[in-house]
Amino acid sequence: MFNPFAYLAARWTPSPRIVQRAALAALVMTVVIVITGGAVRLTGSGLGCDTWPKCTEDSLITTQDQGIHGAIEFGNRMLTYVVSAAVGWCILASRCAKPWRRSLTRLGWAQFWIVCANAVLGGITVHTKLNPWSVAGHFLLATALITVTTLTWQRSREGDAAPRPRVPGPVRKLSWALVATTLVLIAAGTVVTGSGPHAGDSSDVPRMPFDWETTAHVHAVAAWVVCALAVAMWLVLRVVDAPDDTRARARDLLIVLLAQGAIGYVQFFTALPEVLVAAHMLGSCLVWIAVLRVVLSLRERPREQAEIPAQADPALSAA
Repeated sequence: MFNPFAYLAARWTPSPRIVQRAALAALVMTVVIVITGGAVRLTGSGLGCDTWPKCTEDSLITTQDQGIHGAIEFGNRMLTYVVSAAVGWCILASRCAKPWRRSLTRLGWAQFWIVCANAVLGGITVHTKLNPWSVAGHFLLATALITVTTLTWQRSREGDAAPRPRVPGPVRKLSWALVATTLVLIAAGTVVTGSGPHAGDSSDVPRMPFDWETTAHVHAVAAWVVCALAVAMWLVLRVVDAPDDTRARARDLLIVLLAQGAIGYVQFFTALPEVLVAAHMLGSCLVWIAVLRVVLSLRERPREQAEIPAQADPALSAA
């Protein structure tokens, strides 16, 4: 049976740098589509296209009658194809690299299936008239895609040997506590959005049955816990004399958290201006990426060394 991936792999061998760039492109485009998805909500364009997968019952694309909201919603849908192209490039580059690293290819296909699932969930969101629970799931699936693309980017810059820890066990346990708390923070953020005023459309869109200010305070508490764990991680890495790049990742996380916290408090006390909400969504992506980079920097995967073939000449072997 003809295999197009094997056919291309026999004729193209990308350099390791190309594979790394392909993995990074998938990560960057994932963050971009999260931000543009936020722009759809913040401009009230969530139902700019009447249905899905078409934009109207009679047209695949936006029509003049739908105005700017239709153009914004349709533009975000088209960006899904750009994300798919970036993911496809990542899969092809991983498959064609020599030697073939199946781990990278599997991660690339995981990205593909998450993109497909999120596209379907996006359609469900439209058909349910921006149900806030569906919207929250849409964002959480995007976070899952960011997770896989970040992992792929990291794996493209290291080998396939068994991971070796670079810090003591208690530090690694602290990192998992940081991951778990950050996930709670992100999930709480979707509840804040789902119960807040930015419904995504000018019509009477239902909201989550929670008091918005109360959920915002719970979200803030989770953020403070994440900050405390990040500070603890930064201090502990200095105490155990962790590698310089690991300490740099912890420092980067602190910087992103401080910026994100400042944006969060300003938007809370200024009645959620759209620009700051968009900045906060970007910050959410960057915080999660920074957390993952800290965790991934706590171990290393050396490249497996190929065995050196024996010398054919006995005299050379004796020498």
